[in-house]
Amino acid sequence: MSDARPTLVYDGDCGICRYWVDYWQALTGERVVYRPYQEAAADFPSIPVATFRHAIQLIEPGGHVYSGAAATFRVLREIPGRAAWWWLYAHLPGFAPSSERVYAFFARRRGLLNRVSKILWGPALEPERYDLVGWAFLRLFGAIYLAAFASLGVQIEGLVGSAGILPLADYLDAAHRALGNDAYRLLPTLFRLNASDTALVAATVAGAVLGLLIILDWWTRPALIGAFALYLSCVVAGQDFMSFQWDALLLEVGFLAIFVTGGSRIVIWLFRWLVFRYLLLAGAVKILSGDASWRALTALDYHFWTQPLPSLPAWYAAQLPHWVLVGGTAATLVVELGIVFLVLLPRRPRAVAAWCVLLFQALIMLTGNYNFFNLLTMLMCVFLFDDAALRRCFPHRLASWVQRRAPHPGRAATSIAAAVALIIVPVGVNWLTRTLAHIDLPVAGAITEIVSPLMIVNRYGLFAVMTTSRPEIVIEGSVDGQTWREYEFRYKPGPLARRAPWTLTHQPRLDWQMWFAALGDFRQNPWFVGLVLRLLQGSPPVLALLNSNPFPEGPPKFVRARLYDYRFTDDVTRAATGQWWSRTLRGMYFPEVSLENFTRSGP
Repeated sequence: MSDARPTLVYDGDCGICRYWVDYWQALTGERVVYRPYQEAAADFPSIPVATFRHAIQLIEPGGHVYSGAAATFRVLREIPGRAAWWWLYAHLPGFAPSSERVYAFFARRRGLLNRVSKILWGPALEPERYDLVGWAFLRLFGAIYLAAFASLGVQIEGLVGSAGILPLADYLDAAHRALGNDAYRLLPTLFRLNASDTALVAATVAGAVLGLLIILDWWTRPALIGAFALYLSCVVAGQDFMSFQWDALLLEVGFLAIFVTGGSRIVIWLFRWLVFRYLLLAGAVKILSGDASWRALTALDYHFWTQPLPSLPAWYAAQLPHWVLVGGTAATLVVELGIVFLVLLPRRPRAVAAWCVLLFQALIMLTGNYNFFNLLTMLMCVFLFDDAALRRCFPHRLASWVQRRAPHPGRAATSIAAAVALIIVPVGVNWLTRTLAHIDLPVAGAITEIVSPLMIVNRYGLFAVMTTSRPEIVIEGSVDGQTWREYEFRYKPGPLARRAPWTLTHQPRLDWQMWFAALGDFRQNPWFVGLVLRLLQGSPPVLALLNSNPFPEGPPKFVRARLYDYRFTDDVTRAATGQWWSRTLRGMYFPEVSLENFTRSGP
């Protein structure tokens, strides 16, 4: 051979052969020569024509010939980032013979291969690029960071400030006394340097600024690193008020986002792995919990009015016919336990999964208030597409500008992404086995314990058990112990005639925790005692978390909390009374107390 490049010889009369060869040629460029055997066979007289007809042949400059699946993986070896396929073929036991059997099966059924290929990849197979995908994701992710920090910033003093419900300085001191030096590892937070109110507010402002820098594409990678570190610090500092799954998801996505700037395709697959794991766990916990409402497909009969913060459309959704709600429950399980597997497949089925998840999340966002959670889930779905799908959403000049500036992953970026994958994938698998089989994998379990404090890989699964009633805590204060006035929250149900608000991108964290507290006892929610104390003290940062202060003249002498059952009204009651909610008194949640009842350790 005079050419120093490998030559792939294929059947030029075979349409599906040309389909795949055109794709490989676009990926390898000039590194491989592609020739139909009809004109190349004469140059390789040692190879029978029947062999060319039977399978593709890769002839390397040294004269070595690879056939069938082996030829396919040797060609992929010439493509940056895909050499692992040849390594698997050469070293993984059973991989080579299995690959050859699959190749032989489709070689004898080229019509079937043609149909399967068109279904999975479309009529024309072109190399997938993710320049636009990565750029769009980072700009939108910066907006989510901005919203998350801004939302927290207006609440953080009331939640964990010096006059807040759970003062951070007290928490860090207690953690250090209980854990010793392990506190630094188990509770990683920059607020160990300064836990003052000024530091708390400054951190949220800095985080919002970093989110803006990410949006503007200025110093993107340092901004992503800084935003991750600040949000992790805030999650640790926020204690019960920052213990939600979307906080964990934001940190996991934020960690992976740092590596998007390197341009490695490995990171694209890690995001798909996250989407798959997150959705599969969400569905699995519903089935594994044994909850009757999921198994009987009646969960949506309760969901719209028992969820933590319903939106106005939730009232209308709750009035839908039973069969519609049953269908919606079934669709939820289909998406989370069935459609989710399409995430791992090629372009077309992956796009179907993306659109199903986008629609599913949009409906959740319409009928409930989950701050940035649904938006973040929808944003992750951008990695289920490629540039060919997003190009129509970009002006031509902007798309060209983005692609010119896109990073070209070198060996360092690929190696770093591979190292991250060696942590992310095993720990993610371990979370799956913990949930599905209640076992820890030997090595992955140990890695999980090491990285868990950093929250870069987390466990998910919302609404495993559907609540079938809605207990609501109503806090009341009194000056004389006879006349009681209710404290009104901004977002959670309270006044019966107030319609449910919409809080897109903002999470009122105290309102959310009140929902969880109502499901148990105040002894299971020690922060509630801190809330009562601050109301008795008239703490301005805590009162700012509420809709109004019923005691503008000064704090009450007594505070108590009663428990009610709330429920959406029906059409008739709503028309007659103007009330969106009805309620029935269940009993006392927290006894009547005054400041005199409090000691340093509690009431």
